Amino acid sequence: MTKLKLALCQMNVIDNKLENIKKAISMISDASKKADFIVLPEMFNCPYSNDKFIEYGEEEDGGHTLNEISKLACENNIYILAGSIPEKEDDKLFNTSYLFDKCGKIIAKHRKMHLFDIDVKDKITFKESDVLTAGNEFTLADTEFGKIGIGICYDVRFPELARIMVENGALILFYPGAFNMTTGPAHWQLLFRSRALDNQVYCVGVAPALNEAASYHSYGHSIVTNPWGEVLAEAGQKEEIIFCEIDLDEIKKVREELPLLKNKRKDLYEVIEK
Repeated sequence: MTKLKLALCQMNVIDNKLENIKKAISMISDASKKADFIVLPEMFNCPYSNDKFIEYGEEEDGGHTLNEISKLACENNIYILAGSIPEKEDDKLFNTSYLFDKCGKIIAKHRKMHLFDIDVKDKITFKESDVLTAGNEFTLADTEFGKIGIGICYDVRFPELARIMVENGALILFYPGAFNMTTGPAHWQLLFRSRALDNQVYCVGVAPALNEAASYHSYGHSIVTNPWGEVLAEAGQKEEIIFCEIDLDEIKKVREELPLLKNKRKDLYEVIEK
C-alpha cells in the first residue's frame, strides 16, 4: 500500500469525559467510511489543564477510553491513533498516545518526552511538569503501509527526535498536539512544514478545536504536510474532520530529486540514539 487516506478528527473537547468519548466515537464512525487511518487530538478525552489531567487520568488496562477506541478499531477494521490521554501508572501521570491496529490491539504507545513548561511574558504560562512525568522512549510502529513515528505536541519542536525516528525508518511523523493562541499562529504550520522538509517525510498534527469556554484555548488548525514541505490539508479552528490522501512514493521521489539525507556529513556530525 503506497496511498493512504488519513482522517484528522479535530474535535471539541469539553469538561465531561463521557461526552468527549461519545464525540470521538461519532467522529471515528464518520471518518471510517472514507479513511484508512484515523487520528485524534492530544488530550481528546480531557480538558487541557493540570488539575483535569489528574481528575481524568486512567490506567492503560481496563480504562474506559482505551477500551472504546479498541472496539472501534476492530469493528471498523481501521488504524486509530488515539491522540493522547492522561495515563496513570502507580503514582505517576503521563501524557500518552496509543496506536491501535485493525484488530483493536495496541501496537505502540508514546509518552510525551518534552513537557510543556513555558512562560511567554504577558501571554501564557503553563507547566506540565507540575503533574506529568516525561517519557524517555522513541516511538516507532510497523504498519502494513510502512513504519511511522509518534510524538506529542511540544515534541515537534525538537528536530533531533524527528531525525532519530526517520533514521529508524519512519515515513510519517504524527504529532497530536494542542498549541495555544499564542504559539499556534506563530509556529504551528512552520514547525510541521519544517519537520516534513528537514526529513523528507509526511508530518501530521491533530489538535482539539477552539473551545472559547475552556481555560486553555487550542489553536486548532490540524494539518498534513508533505516531503516537499507543502501543506496538503489544514483545518480552521472549529470542530471538523479533515480527510487527506497521501502517496508514500512521493518520499522516494523527493529524496532522489533533493538527496538531503544522503548528503549529510556523517564524518562531521551525527544524531545518535541512546
